[in-house]
Amino acid sequence: MTTYELIKILILLLAISAAGIGIMTVYQNAKRTLLPIKSMLGIAARLHKEGELFDEEPKSVAAMTRIFEPQIMRDFPEFSWGEFKHKSENMLISALLAISAENPARCVDGADDIKRQVKNIIEDNRARGISETYSDITIHQTEIADYKKTNGKCVITIQSALGCLYEKRQDGKLIKGDDRYKTQTKYNIELVYVQDVEKVGTGTAIGTVCPQCGGPIRTLGAKFCEYCGSGITPINIRTWSLHKFYEVDYNRN
Repeated sequence: MTTYELIKILILLLAISAAGIGIMTVYQNAKRTLLPIKSMLGIAARLHKEGELFDEEPKSVAAMTRIFEPQIMRDFPEFSWGEFKHKSENMLISALLAISAENPARCVDGADDIKRQVKNIIEDNRARGISETYSDITIHQTEIADYKKTNGKCVITIQSALGCLYEKRQDGKLIKGDDRYKTQTKYNIELVYVQDVEKVGTGTAIGTVCPQCGGPIRTLGAKFCEYCGSGITPINIRTWSLHKFYEVDYNRN
């Protein structure tokens, strides 16, 4: 074999080697590009289950504070929106944690109606074999959503958007949520001011019935139920208090 032929073979081998390196480089680059896409598709597939897609974007709220706060201030000059905004957020977080702990006593900054509501949720969950767990709760925004004056009372509806790690299990099986991804939702909270309890009447959600037997509380200063003898909290009139909360996201069961 001549020197010229050897040089040709060496050049050919070098070209093949270079081509192989190029192909491997292209393959590795493609692999690095495709892996994140594959990972994202896998996450999307895991998140999109039972028609539920977890969204990290906070829910929008009905931000009507600028409209309703001046009206409230005209009716109640001593009203402090900042104070009740803070109380409503504390109450909401504590109520959700109370449901998680199955302990209504953990509720704070709300009327007895809030504790009764949480107690009813816990008892209903137990009867159905359901447990709900809320953790890592973050409130993104809180605004006044509505203000109404009817039947001897005034009601301010406060709306909060929050994110939390949420799980709902039935008989140990996960049926809603995922403790790896935050659920975004929003709640309404009712702040009530009773002006005339006679106009409000009984059987409403502002503490005018016995929490034990459901009998009407006829006397404002009553300490005990006249029907079953249970101790009761006197009705608060002419003062603002938080009486009710409920989720606004209708996609949740």
